[in-house]
Amino acid sequence: MQHYKTKKRFGQHFLNDYSVIEKLIYEINPNAEDSIVEIGPGLGALTFPLLEKINALDVVEIDRDVISRLQQRNEAKLTIHGVDALKFDFSSLQKSDKKLRVVGNLPYNISTPLIFHLLDFKDKISDMHFMLQNEVVKRITAEPNSKTYGRLSVMVQYHCKTEYLFFVGPESFDPPPKVDSAILRLSPWQDQPVKANDEKHLSEMVALAFSMRRKTLRNNLKKIISAEQIEKLGIDPSHRAENLGISDFVKLSNFITSLPNGQS
Repeated sequence: MQHYKTKKRFGQHFLNDYSVIEKLIYEINPNAEDSIVEIGPGLGALTFPLLEKINALDVVEIDRDVISRLQQRNEAKLTIHGVDALKFDFSSLQKSDKKLRVVGNLPYNISTPLIFHLLDFKDKISDMHFMLQNEVVKRITAEPNSKTYGRLSVMVQYHCKTEYLFFVGPESFDPPPKVDSAILRLSPWQDQPVKANDEKHLSEMVALAFSMRRKTLRNNLKKIISAEQIEKLGIDPSHRAENLGISDFVKLSNFITSLPNGQS
């Protein structure tokens, strides 16, 4: 096949380092019967090694030229869904009660909204393994009291156990991106450690709390909760959002939504 010209609008950087692919497959640890879906298979660097280990694979790909190249391989175990992953109903891929396992080298320009779209289907997903921009993986897995800890950390960790697996340099791709990459594992909680009464409110409140990072909770949340009320919950109102754990944010949100004029 002739060389494929990557398309900037799809954020294409194709993984071509087999040692990275082997390491990623080791982390995924696929079983033959797994229901795996790959997002953005590209030229099949991960797709075909996966197919050697499993009975069937669904892939979601928006680029028609890539789809055409995959179809030329005439792989019976491969089902191609030519759709935008951001609009795809992933629950349609669930067979019986077997949960999905999602993998992919995600386009970095849509990685965050795509992760949140997938979290809408978290009850049908057992785990996700993604190649993302290194900085994004660090933010998702960040702990409180660090500069990288923010809204993204809180909301993804609320829904999932997060794990930074390993670093991947630009030289592992064609063309090489201008940023470093890393592999992230997300495992939706089976028994969620803390539960918000209103997840939409939790998301809005966390965004408000981090809206001005240098300001305290007293300042950022003053329109929805008083400093005295924050203190009664055992949280210091002089703290910044980055000092709070997930359970603190859930405690605040649940309290606010329980008020007679609480937000919902």
